[in-house]
This record gives sequence, structure tokens and C-alpha cells, in this order.
Amino acid sequence: MKTREIYQGPALFSYGFRPFFLFAGLFAVAVIPIWWLIWRGEISISGHLAQTDWHIHEMIFGYGAAVVAGFLFTAVPNWTGRMPTRGWPLAVLLALWLAGRAAVAGLLPVGPVGAAIIDQMFLLAVAAMIAREIVAGRNWKNLKVLVPVSLLWGANILFHVEALTQGVSDIGRRLGIALLVFLIMLIGGRIVPSFTRNWLAQRRSERMPIGFNRFDGVCILIGAGALVCWVIAPFHAASVLAGSAAALLHLMRLLRWRGLATWRSPLLLMLHVAYLMVPLGFASIGAGAAGLVGPAVSAHVLGIGAVAGMTLAVMMRATMGHTGRPLVAGPWLTSAFALICGATVARVAGQGVVVGSFDGIDFATGIWTMAFIAYLWRVAPWLLGPKVGRKPVSKP
Repeated sequence: MKTREIYQGPALFSYGFRPFFLFAGLFAVAVIPIWWLIWRGEISISGHLAQTDWHIHEMIFGYGAAVVAGFLFTAVPNWTGRMPTRGWPLAVLLALWLAGRAAVAGLLPVGPVGAAIIDQMFLLAVAAMIAREIVAGRNWKNLKVLVPVSLLWGANILFHVEALTQGVSDIGRRLGIALLVFLIMLIGGRIVPSFTRNWLAQRRSERMPIGFNRFDGVCILIGAGALVCWVIAPFHAASVLAGSAAALLHLMRLLRWRGLATWRSPLLLMLHVAYLMVPLGFASIGAGAAGLVGPAVSAHVLGIGAVAGMTLAVMMRATMGHTGRPLVAGPWLTSAFALICGATVARVAGQGVVVGSFDGIDFATGIWTMAFIAYLWRVAPWLLGPKVGRKPVSKP
């Protein structure tokens, strides 16, 4: 185990969640309005990816990868008992992430292949650094977390290969979203009932969430199968059956966690609501395969509702806990999460709903942007500033 040293550098690089939760929020605020301008034909980007591919890629491997890195570089020290990665290694990692964003947008004169190489280096570095810490800490049971991270890295490579060889990405788009959803099923499926149990125990509740058991394993297995069907054959009958079965099972899984009992704690309730988007996403996969809804519906229910909703809720809670703040959402963060839910509804409505001169895509863009502005307004000072004293017990 490393000697405990006093860190004297900038607070931003004192812990893994700080730079990546901050820049994920900043990126979310900027990238969706940019995409809206591209969608409306006002501007264009010069990168090698098609316009829609750029949008999808950056939400998965830009925003999503940043949040995954921030979460893992915060969780791994707790698993291993080793010092967190901090200082210049974090700064270099952040620089790699920023270089990837610039390269994919065509802002670096490196060509399509060079942009793909630069972009994939971030997730490769994340996987290598986490593997080093887990092995050094002999925390072998958590080596399994490298599997989805490595697959996400592979999905990024596939995305670029498809774009370079076929002009657009097809499988890589869905695979990236599917892997983020799988991480929600795997990690979210443990932290949501765990946090709920702790909160209910403080209130001396007699009924507790059901802990992880074989049923959860079956849910994850069927959910993974549904995601594989969606990735490979989104319009096949197998996607109808697997998506419908996964929707039912994951709804049953969620109901076992006593989410309705947490209505007094918005910070906790939002975790349950975000997970609700997983079975809704599976239902939309089945409905899309049956031709009942458009193919973009499942991508946005899972991408905005499940991925953005869960990552936003986790970033809020982790930042509060690790900077010494009370575990109380307050009006700003509660509004931020509610706005993400609204953005999901608006984007699913899409161009089918028009109010005045604005459609659902316009509304979704504005609502999403307001959500992350609210998040940054409250959380950015905590991420940039030092940790405060011991946090009080969370309020109801």
C-alpha cells in the first residue's frame, strides 16, 4: 500500500471524479447546442465522421467515457485501499480526452486515421491504469470491471473502423450505448438498492430492498441478450422477444428496491427513476423491432433517459459525498434531473410534436442544456474547491 501523502496540487486533480465530472458537464452543455446547429444546417464540422455519427460518438465516447472514468478512478481506491490517481497522471488523462474530442471534430490536422488513433487512446489508458491499480492492490474480484471498459474501448475502435470503411457507423453506434446500459445494469443494480437500504435503515423501516441474488443475475443475463440482439439485428423478431422479456424482468427488479418509499429524498429517488428508463428502453427496443415506433426512440430512451439520467444522478451524489457536502439535492440539482427526464420525453416526441415554430428536438436541446447548466451551477464550485468538513447525516 502506498504511503499516505499530503496532496498539495490543484483541487481539480486531487481525485478522479473532479476533472471528469466537471468536463463531462461542460461538454454536455456545449455539444448538444452545437449538434442542434448542425442538425438545422447552420454549421458543419470538418471531422471524418458523418454529422449524425459525430453526435452519437461524442455522447457515448466523449460524455459517457468521461463519466465512466471519473466514477472508476473514484471507486477503485475504495476497492484496493491504495491512494487515488491524482496530480499529473490525471491531468495527462484529461489531456488525452480533450485531444480525442478535438481530433474527432476535425480540429487537429491528423487525418481520419490519426483522429481515430488519438481518440481511442483515452479509454485504453483508463483500462491500463485501472488494471495496474487493481493488480497492485491484489483486488482480483474487481478485475471483472475491466471487461465492460475494454469492450467500450473496442466499441470505439469499431465505430471508427465502420466510419472509415463504410462511411457511417451502424453496429458501433448501438454497441456503445448498449455497453453503457450494461454498466448501469451491473453497477447501478448494486448501488441503487444499497443506498436505498442505508437510507431506509436510518429511518428504521421494517421493509428493505431485496439484495442482489440469482434473480438479479437472470435480469442482467436477459438484459445483455436483449442488448446483443438490438446491436446485431435491431429489426429481427429476436429483438421483439428479448426486448419485451428484458423490459418485464428489469421492471420487476426495480420494484424490489422500494423506490416509492424514497420520495422524501429526491437525490435517492432520481436513481430509481433513472433505472426505470432501462426497462422502458428495453420496451422501446421490442416496439422498434416490431415497427411500432421509430428506431431512434430506443436510442434516446436509453441514451438520454438511462445513461444521462443515471450518470447525472451518480455525479451529483458522488461529488457531494467526496467533497463533504450533505446528501441533499436541493432545488438546483432536483431541477437538473427533472429537466433530463423532460428532455427524454421531448426528444422521443421529436418532429412529431410542434409548438409554434419549435419541435420536440428544439425543446429537447434547450431542456438538456438547462439541465447541465443547473448541474454545473451547483456542482462546479465543489469540484474546483477543497473538500469541506465532515458532512452531516442526509436529511429526509
